[in-house]
Amino acid sequence: MNFLSLIEAKRDGQTLDPAQIKELIGEYTAGKILDYQMAAFLMAVYFRGLTREETRALMLAMRDSGDVLSFPDDPRPVVDKHSTGGVGDKVSLPLAPLLACLGFRVPMISGRGLGITGGTLDKLDSIPGFNSRPSTERIIEIVQNVGCVICGQTARMVPADKGLYALRDVTATVPSIPLIVASILSKKLAEGLSALVLDVKFGVAAFMQTQEKARELAQTLVALGNEGGVNTRAVLTNMQIPLGRAAGNWLEVKESVQCLEGRGPADLRELVLACASHLLVQTGKTRTLEAARRLAEDCLASGSPRQKWDEMLAAQGADLAACNRKLALDHTAPVVIELNAPASGFVSRCDARVLGEAVRDLGGGRFTKEADINYDVGVDALVKPAEAIKAGGLLARIHAADRAQADAACARLKNAFGISAHPPVADPLIAEIIAQHG
Repeated sequence: MNFLSLIEAKRDGQTLDPAQIKELIGEYTAGKILDYQMAAFLMAVYFRGLTREETRALMLAMRDSGDVLSFPDDPRPVVDKHSTGGVGDKVSLPLAPLLACLGFRVPMISGRGLGITGGTLDKLDSIPGFNSRPSTERIIEIVQNVGCVICGQTARMVPADKGLYALRDVTATVPSIPLIVASILSKKLAEGLSALVLDVKFGVAAFMQTQEKARELAQTLVALGNEGGVNTRAVLTNMQIPLGRAAGNWLEVKESVQCLEGRGPADLRELVLACASHLLVQTGKTRTLEAARRLAEDCLASGSPRQKWDEMLAAQGADLAACNRKLALDHTAPVVIELNAPASGFVSRCDARVLGEAVRDLGGGRFTKEADINYDVGVDALVKPAEAIKAGGLLARIHAADRAQADAACARLKNAFGISAHPPVADPLIAEIIAQHG
């Protein structure tokens, strides 16, 4: 193929047909198109965009660049959830076993964190013995037998996305909505889903800073997900403040288990139940969100999802005895210090971006995908906006590798909190729902 002509066409704002895009992705996956040429094409897309039809063609071509999961006939629908990422966002961990107990099959293909966004696989890798990279065959086996798996892409799943994402990351083309949509949906469509719920976040610590930009992304994702044969719905959620009261890999695993045991923070529980409720409606298991919510609440309260969590961990190689011993510890980082309130009043601000940057710099996040991370560091016991605080009261605990890092994080986190005489008006966690018909 004459790839140069395709670069020129997109550079000049022309529209490519689906066959050209399919051939383009096929040739790139086969190594016949060089990275610097594809980087030029991605930059042209960044500035010129893609039409809905071009984005759909790119999404399908990327999906078909490798293995697509195929599950045996089974009355249990195959479903999943995807988040655009945020600070303290651990929803996937309690959600997967809850969904399995609600009669779904959940092949949750997840990723690692970059920057201030914590990755689901990084959290799970903090569990002793956990295998986050099972084979395609093992993924299907676990899903069929246990009901859920949380793992990374295999080498044979959507290889085109791996190459394109690596190029986008180093060429400043990540923020392109068509490229984001094709990347997310190609992986989800490769799971063989019946239904998908998307958690699209907005705010200071979100990829999309404003609700308007988040809505634009969500509408495109929902439209193309449905056109790809998957019943797709999105919830727009607030990422001005962290989700839950902990941020940091192992600390978020602990909080996820607390959620499964009915002891977790209210906002985490709310988002877990909301995602489950929407999937119950999307698959026709219930007719209304109200009925779905009751069903999900009862299931979570039954204790079955907590048992399913252990079953999933065991199927993925985890040492449950070591995991439970670790859960019983107050902390696993060498140094823990407290950040105390300078005055009495109500917390008016808990800046998720400042907090996420502090956790990253403690070693709990990474600047590059190859970097190592410290699973034990982070922040917990967070006090959230509208909650009362006394002078000297605990605003947060900082878990660090050494005292110098702890002190640096403490100084930084003083800027993350605000205290006022009166409680602020709280913004809703879920701001909007984008369903199939708008």
